[in-house]
Amino acid sequence: MFFKQFYLGCLAHASYMIGSNGEAAVVDPRRDVDSYIDEAREQGLQIKHVIETHLHADFVSGHRELAQRTGAKIYFGAKAGAKFEHVPVREGDEIAMGDVVLRFLETPGHTPESVSVLVVDRSVSEVPKAVLTGDTLFIGDVGRPDLLGARMSAQELAGMLYDSLHGKLLALPDSVEVYPAHGAGSLCGRNISSETSSTIGQQRQFNYALRPMPREDFVRMMTTDLPEAPAYFARDVAINRDGAPDLAELPDPVALEPADVAALQKEGAMVLDTRPAAQFGAGHVPGSLNIGLSGQFASWAGALISPTSPIVLVAEEADQVREARTRLARVGVENVAGYLAGGILEWHRAGRPLATTEQISVEELDARLREGSAGRVLDVRRPAEWQAGHIAEAVHAPLNALAESAAAMPKDQPVAAICAGGYRSSIATSILEQQGFTKITNVVGGMAAWRNANLETAAA
Repeated sequence: MFFKQFYLGCLAHASYMIGSNGEAAVVDPRRDVDSYIDEAREQGLQIKHVIETHLHADFVSGHRELAQRTGAKIYFGAKAGAKFEHVPVREGDEIAMGDVVLRFLETPGHTPESVSVLVVDRSVSEVPKAVLTGDTLFIGDVGRPDLLGARMSAQELAGMLYDSLHGKLLALPDSVEVYPAHGAGSLCGRNISSETSSTIGQQRQFNYALRPMPREDFVRMMTTDLPEAPAYFARDVAINRDGAPDLAELPDPVALEPADVAALQKEGAMVLDTRPAAQFGAGHVPGSLNIGLSGQFASWAGALISPTSPIVLVAEEADQVREARTRLARVGVENVAGYLAGGILEWHRAGRPLATTEQISVEELDARLREGSAGRVLDVRRPAEWQAGHIAEAVHAPLNALAESAAAMPKDQPVAAICAGGYRSSIATSILEQQGFTKITNVVGGMAAWRNANLETAAA
């Protein structure tokens, strides 16, 4: 049996290829599908099956393009309501590939149509070797039950999730390996581990959501203190139900002169600066949004950028422009109008104004706090991170809602943004600049550097 996990860090997304006897199945593919086709060619396999564990909300899947390019069939849980030709699967349905059998379990809860896939290698044993759990069971966590909005209550889905976990997945032998669709950083769970695989036995022992408890207690736990779901989630579900167009159908970004970028920005276009925080801070197009390619670029772009406003990319190199366009497409953001030709240096050469953002160390922030000159310190991390420890003087202002929370703050007072390591805080400084703040500072290294410097923290 051939088995490979494809992990995409910028989306915290895992997909899989399983092969035997010259044929292969791909599970939960990302939008750009060349890597699967190339891998199958290298392994001497033909992709005949494309399996989706559910209608994904946090990324656009490549199931339709992959099937068109390989002739494979697409498989969805019977309740998905996919609007293209596919095989609706139910409990106990199987795909046989030589000695390998893929057996479907209906495991609703994260979504009504969610399925898990048992992997049985009959050349070794009839006992399943692995289970691909999609967003039903993560490493250290389970899937959120609140992403369907008004279509089904979180309480009802949480009850279904409890039944799927305890009635099906935890009924598997402890030796069965667990491979989920997401890792740490995904908003499809609340506190997913950085590990990308485990076993049923390990999860039974260490996963907080799998502790023995009454069904009603589980439902209450899973529907309390959930972070807000990004607006793009509903849009991506709709795209996945219809089947996304091929990436090749999207036009290449057009090179734009500084004057053209300025004109587009004046008309409402978003200038998206993909450079690291230090470069952005040293000089950027005023009013631009900074989301660095080095982090979870696609997830934050999907959460913060309008799907209708044109986007102008700022990057240092042409391949970074192409990478940004691909990553945006992975979350259904396809409205890239072009990119700043020559990058920020060309903008400066054209005599256009540059905005800067102060970058300071945690030691400098501590000194300013002691002398009373730091102004307002905004901690833009998620609630669980804040609760685990924060700067006593800081105000909690989660990044996904920062534009709203900052609206009531005085714009002429100093404000410093801090996160875990400096990535999200740089995004925050660009949002604050768009909101009209004039004295903005980014704290380099974030709370990780603060702790490493042995500076004091407070607990929530």
